[in-house]
Amino acid sequence: MTDVVGIGVLTRLIDRDMVDEAVRDAGRLEKRSRLLTARVIVYYVLALCLFFGDGYEEVMRKLSHGLRSLGSWRKDWAVPTVGAISKARMRLGEEPSRLLFDRVARPMALRGTKGARLYGRRLMAVDGVIFTLQDTADNEAGFGRCGGDNPSPFPQARVTALVECGTHAVVAARIGPWKSSERGQLADLPGAFEQDMLVLADAGLHSHDLWKAASATPAELVWRVQTRLDPPVVRALPDGSYLSVIGDPAQKGRRREYARPGHRATVRVDPTEVRVVEYDIPNRGGKTESIRLITTILDPAQATAAELAAVHHERWEAESVFDEIETHQRGGSTIQPRSKHPDTARQEIWALLLTHYAVRHLTCEAAEQADIDTDRISFIRPSRAIRRQVTDQAAFSPRKTGHRDNRDDQRNP
Repeated sequence: MTDVVGIGVLTRLIDRDMVDEAVRDAGRLEKRSRLLTARVIVYYVLALCLFFGDGYEEVMRKLSHGLRSLGSWRKDWAVPTVGAISKARMRLGEEPSRLLFDRVARPMALRGTKGARLYGRRLMAVDGVIFTLQDTADNEAGFGRCGGDNPSPFPQARVTALVECGTHAVVAARIGPWKSSERGQLADLPGAFEQDMLVLADAGLHSHDLWKAASATPAELVWRVQTRLDPPVVRALPDGSYLSVIGDPAQKGRRREYARPGHRATVRVDPTEVRVVEYDIPNRGGKTESIRLITTILDPAQATAAELAAVHHERWEAESVFDEIETHQRGGSTIQPRSKHPDTARQEIWALLLTHYAVRHLTCEAAEQADIDTDRISFIRPSRAIRRQVTDQAAFSPRKTGHRDNRDDQRNP
């Protein structure tokens, strides 16, 4: 089973050598021979995330479909019990799935990918989502519940992710209890901000410390800030934006003052130079909403105020990604991951993000071949195609290298 089990078309992206490396680096290599090896369980957890509505044993049947016809099974072999599979998942733990996601998930848009870039920079967005989990004492202890005196009926995990807007690929993520804020998790993500990125974020994620950390990376930033942050005008620019400075609101001591039309504003020491873009948008009530953006792109020649205002709305693509995961992949936000322990819950969430990435990778390849925008291909159709591939091809070796003699690949479990 170790040599022949796979996950169909997804094995092109997640080959068995990569899985074995993640298992080894996580220190989860088996000390004795088992039917449910670490590699098999890694693929099995990925299959769980593809077949969310099926039971443990049914997913194992789909994963091993076709092996009998290949002569790879003894006639007296039976599908492992739920208890055996659960113990194998506990032995595996979270770390191999996390390592596998970190090594596989990369921005996938090419230079010509439609709607993926602004002046050569990849459009990326940061946002968060909460997953409801199985109602167990272990999950409650590990993740907690929101609600205070009127708690949620289920424990909840918070996930903050960095998403490539043009392809809907999640390329970095952090998982934690529901009490861990998106800001707190975002503090661990700037390491994923790269030279060719333009990172978008909503007002709820801005803080002075986060901005300082993110602006120190090679990426450019366009973040919305709350309107109560009233930066002074240092120099007006011809496109309607203006240069300004923002300081640390927690820092005390000497202040610098800057003139702004109609009033005087103060900024504390340790100022950071930014460019500010302000505009109004209509809302449903017939009124207008004021939007204030700050950016590290100080020169209007690199991106005008109108372009930055338009591109910032691409951050909603991150919301679409979470909708794909919750509604189409999981079958609805009320359907919880199966895991009853924090370690396997994190394992399952990493696998959920990894399978979503694999679906989006296939979608992006199809869009490139057809020369169309990736957004024109629905998430549902490639997901269904991949599920069919798993049941039809699960018995093919997940090896990416050359073929070996069949007698070596068709071992009895």
